[in-house]
Formats: sequence, structure tokens, C-alpha cells
Amino acid sequence: MHKDKVRKAVIPAAGFGTRLFPATKVVKKELFPIIDRDGKAKPVILAIVEEAISAGITEIGIVVQPDDVEIFTNLFKNPPSTELFPKLSPQNQEYSQYLQDLGSKIVILTQEKQEGYGHAVFCAKDWVQNEPFLLMLGDHVYRSDTEISCSRQILDIYEQVNQSVVSLTIMPETMLYKAGCVQGVWQDLNSILTVTQVYEKPSIEYARQHLHVEGMAENEFLCVFGLYVLTPRIFDCLAENINKNLRDRGEFQLTTTLDNLRQQQGMTGYLVKGKCFDTGMPDAYRQTMIDFR
Repeated sequence: MHKDKVRKAVIPAAGFGTRLFPATKVVKKELFPIIDRDGKAKPVILAIVEEAISAGITEIGIVVQPDDVEIFTNLFKNPPSTELFPKLSPQNQEYSQYLQDLGSKIVILTQEKQEGYGHAVFCAKDWVQNEPFLLMLGDHVYRSDTEISCSRQILDIYEQVNQSVVSLTIMPETMLYKAGCVQGVWQDLNSILTVTQVYEKPSIEYARQHLHVEGMAENEFLCVFGLYVLTPRIFDCLAENINKNLRDRGEFQLTTTLDNLRQQQGMTGYLVKGKCFDTGMPDAYRQTMIDFR
């Protein structure tokens, strides 16, 4: 097992954004704007990067399509044009420098062919190397209920348990069609769970039979919140699926691989003290725009 400090975060951002078509025909979903607590209009990916930095992450790899490298490079590494910069307020001129400072911590990685979320994570293998890492969804933003950010919460749990950690939230059974779900045994009630199964988008019937966790309401389940700390063994699990061409719904998924990782090394679940905001679907994005700030 790895006891290294988690320094790196991976953010897959190479999807097509089909659920937000036709807007995503011209704007990547990770670049959709939200209004943050500081009142600034930010692309979603910037809020995710700031979440990682708030947790003490020092290096961030963003996985994108090859044709999108320039877009993400321009956001984080290039200053505004000489025509635009003088028109910015002094505060935004200062913020422009802040973006470039963030950019020094960011590496743009590529997924040559879009073959699923698990495949996108695998594309970060050579960059991550033999380290544990924070994995973040490219279309979710987070708001902690405490002074400790959501990402920092799960990093703290990793440092306690020294094994992969999946962040969790409680969902009603009517929402299971859109989420990964876990089963397990509480180590600390309503906080820390020894995970005994990870299952992608279960039917209500399957969840009732196999995924109910003791102490929870009959119609509530523990679902993936959208943040993970993973050991580098995940890349071996992903490589096995890719080499054997084991696909789910035509793609290489992450969730089935997570269950393999759990079987090999164990896995801890953590019920995050905070809220996850989805920006990847029209109605969810609209509600995020209302609630996030």
C-alpha cells in the first residue's frame, strides 16, 4: 500500500457532452459558466481546479480531446490579448495573473479516442506514475458544509485508512438510475464505511436486494458523490479491462474497475459533509446556477 501524500489530481474533461447538446457543439461543458461564491463568472473547470487547490493538491492533470488542448491551454496558461487586458478592471487584471499562476500547476493530457470515463482516467497513467491521486469529475462542483473543503475531507480519510476512498452521498431510490452505488459496513455510523460492493446505476430491485446499508431508510442508498482518492493499482485494473476489451454500454467504465480495486486492496467510503452540484444535464445545470453561489 502507498503511504505517499496525495499531490496530484486528475480531472477527465474529454467527453462530448451529449446531454447538453446543442450547446456543447460550440462550448465544452467543462467551460459552461457558473457564478461562484466570490461573485465571479467562472468556467466549471476553474471551480473544480480551485476545489483541488483548496485541498492541498499541487499538480493537476486535465484530460481533454486533442482538438481541445488549445482551449484549455488558453484558459489557464495564456494572458488576455493586449487589446483586452487594458479593458479589464484592476481586480480582473490581478485575477488574470492568478489564472496563470494556477496554470503553472496544470498539465493538459489527451485522450486520443473517447472510449469512456475509465479509459480517460487510464490516459493519466504515465503522468500520475506510482502515486495515489485525487480523481474529480469534470462536470461536478462541490460546496462543503464545514470549513474543510469536500476534497480535503476525503484526503484526510485516505491519510487515516491508507487505502482508496470513494466519497458518498445519500440518494433516494428514484435517483439510482444516474449514479454508482455502494454497499458496506459502517465503521463510524453515518461517516466512514468499509465498502463491500460497488455497482454502477443499479435497478431499484437490485439495490433493494443487494445494496441496502444497515441503519438507512428503506428507500435510501449510498451513492458516489463524485470525488475519489485512488491508489495507482487502479491503472492495472483498467489496463486489464482495456486489454480484454471488457466494455459496459460500449465503453470502458470506471465503476466496475473500482470494484476490482476494492477486491484487491480494500476500499473505504466516506459520507461527505457537503453537497455536490451536477452541471452535466440541462435541469441540473440550471439548478446549479441558482443554488451554487
